[in-house]
Amino acid sequence: MNEQTKLNKDHYRIFGLSWAGWVFDFYDLVLFTFLISQLQADLHFSAEMLSLCLGISLFATGLGGILFGALGDKYGRKKVLQWTIIVYSIGTLLCAFSWSFYSLVIFRFITGLGVGGEWATGQIYINETFPDDLRARFGAFMQSGAPIGVILASIVGGVVTPIIGWRMTFLISIIPALTVILIRRYLKESDVWLQNRDQYVNKNILQEFKELISKEHRKIFLISLILCIFGMSAYWFTYSWLPTYLEQERGLALIGTTIGIIVIQCGDFAGYTSFGFVAEKLGRRPAFTIYSFIMGISIAMITICWNQINAVHDLIFVFMFLTGFGTGFFGGFGALFSELFPTKIRNTAVGTVFNLARGAQFVTPVIITLVASYFDLSYGIAIAAIFAILVGAWIWVFPETKGTSINELD
Repeated sequence: MNEQTKLNKDHYRIFGLSWAGWVFDFYDLVLFTFLISQLQADLHFSAEMLSLCLGISLFATGLGGILFGALGDKYGRKKVLQWTIIVYSIGTLLCAFSWSFYSLVIFRFITGLGVGGEWATGQIYINETFPDDLRARFGAFMQSGAPIGVILASIVGGVVTPIIGWRMTFLISIIPALTVILIRRYLKESDVWLQNRDQYVNKNILQEFKELISKEHRKIFLISLILCIFGMSAYWFTYSWLPTYLEQERGLALIGTTIGIIVIQCGDFAGYTSFGFVAEKLGRRPAFTIYSFIMGISIAMITICWNQINAVHDLIFVFMFLTGFGTGFFGGFGALFSELFPTKIRNTAVGTVFNLARGAQFVTPVIITLVASYFDLSYGIAIAAIFAILVGAWIWVFPETKGTSINELD
């Protein structure tokens, strides 16, 4: 499929359902941050307890990404994509029946496992089936599902939840599981995986991880992991406490906070959908630097420089939009990593790199809470700006992968 010169209905089906899976994946992960106030009031959880719960959920995404990444190489992209959606949908459903802090932690852990596995599988699915000259574009387009998921979570969490309650909110979140029916019926398996599966279908999962850290792949794995840790830190230091920051420290009403989050996510969407074009035109490395620097500068503006820019009418919303726009560099991870690893370990590598970095963020909510206890939330969130700048600098240790042929890597 990746050698065809014109996209057909199979390409669009693979993209559409992988994108939908990522929308609901991110919706389920981020929805929790919009329910913090209700959970605190109803179940009497402290801010520290909820930070720990969010952190454990992020840790589970790392574990899930590693596990499902390896399973994707062994059992195929289509089958594992279905498994991940089922797991995170069940985890979110179970959250509706939480009766204690520990039960909520367990159910969020299950949600995190499925969330972690979906991204890599969907990205690999697209990157193996789309032509080389369109890989960056559609990989970035898939990432645009994240802001749509966050907007959906903000609308449900900010508008619907006050009416129906947090339990019913979690309960209706089983709906994404319906996409599994469509995936099972309409999607073809990746033909690149089918052509290469004889090399590794009989290997156990441990062999895939051993190959990932073998001499041949160790260096690129490590520098990819560092890049992803910088990127994930930039993202989660920004977003994990952002709704609470806007509402409690900047005095925005609930509707104002919701509007602010939607403005940022509109920037996200614009960043993700444009990143692929920039990466195809200028190359992967310049695109990462441009977008991550925009994100870093804008984060500083909406945190430690809030009072200065808020004096100018609506300027704060401009920098909120640009914060989201700069986040568009996440749209490049899928294509970049797919162009660095061969098919036999591609899903394992991409799933491990992306989600090990995301799992490492389990300390992020706790660090922000600690910083806020000595200063305020703005300083905790502002740490993200440093990591965003590091992304733009570190990308230059990579080779330029623009124009790489997936098939030649094998």
